Amino acid sequence: MDQKIYYVDNAEALNELCGRIASKPWLALDTEFIRESTYYPRLCLLQLAADDTVACIDPLAIARLDPLMDILFDPAIIKVFHACGQDMEIFYHDHGRLPRPVFDTQLAAPLLGLPNQASYASLVQDLQGKTLSKSHTRTDWSRRPLTPAQIDYALDDVRYLGPIYLKLRAELEQRGRFAWLQEEFAALSDPERYRNPPELAWRRIRAAGRLSGHRLATLKALAAWREERARTENRPRGWVLPDEALIDIARLGPDDAEQLASLRSVKRQAAQDYGGEILALVRQAKSAPVGGADAPPADRAGPLNPRQEALADVMMALVRVRGAENAINPGMLASRDDLARLILGERDLDILQDWKKDMIGDDLLRLMAGQLIPRIESGAPRFDPAPG
Repeated sequence: MDQKIYYVDNAEALNELCGRIASKPWLALDTEFIRESTYYPRLCLLQLAADDTVACIDPLAIARLDPLMDILFDPAIIKVFHACGQDMEIFYHDHGRLPRPVFDTQLAAPLLGLPNQASYASLVQDLQGKTLSKSHTRTDWSRRPLTPAQIDYALDDVRYLGPIYLKLRAELEQRGRFAWLQEEFAALSDPERYRNPPELAWRRIRAAGRLSGHRLATLKALAAWREERARTENRPRGWVLPDEALIDIARLGPDDAEQLASLRSVKRQAAQDYGGEILALVRQAKSAPVGGADAPPADRAGPLNPRQEALADVMMALVRVRGAENAINPGMLASRDDLARLILGERDLDILQDWKKDMIGDDLLRLMAGQLIPRIESGAPRFDPAPG
């Protein structure tokens, strides 16, 4: 079916588009934005497609997108994205609510044996036989006017998304797997996912797990302060202070401006602008009592000994075998960290719930108990029940 193409940069064109798509069962969506110099993303273009329509909507030219938002927030219409995290963040920040229900093609693809975290371009190539251009990947989408080539490039981000959705969904339903994704899709529309509370900002800092006691307490306080500062000033977090500086300050615990200035990761301007606030936070963290609640979160399993590592290797082989048998990317069944947690005795795990329990979790427990035996047949591994 030929698609009518719209470039929408005025209220009249927006109303015409909305009249055309208001009763569609699904809409494919993507966004172009910039945030290199801001905390909050700035929406510069919204791409949309239905079965007979493909459009670029220019939010920089249209003062109010209310008619379109009424459609995008309509729960009767499925909103189709690919890797929708940043798109959803924009909706939440700009409108205080989130589209629902959603279908994310990046989450769905591995359940049909396609690569885990596949790019949109790779799905277009694999499922539509089309090669997407990379000629405008560095475009500044805030600049106007956009060229016809830029608009066509942006439209490609949704032009094939609908057909991919229809193909993935049909195959998922045929295999009885569509329901497996509903909890994950619902979680994408949970506002808690996009609120970024300052008190939890330290969890995004990779080196946080190496700190404890007053150093960790200092990092928590600094990360929360930086989050608030970045929001207030609408600047990237790293422009206030980079992660490296937060870690260095937490480790040194400077008592005065001279010690703070001695840290190479703290730029002179940052020390001048924020030095008093930083030192006050350090003093407060040093004087506060530290208890067990200040331990780093168990985001990853602890280290395994050599025998446990060998067991994890055998378990991963089982995961890969079950993935191949069921045409599911093994990364969707279990990660190496999942297996380590299982070996270390954890049982409140995703792999022991719902469909994953039936497909892989029970067999992993049987393997650990010696009830499954690995062997090689025709050059390939397989796992059979233990004799007796």
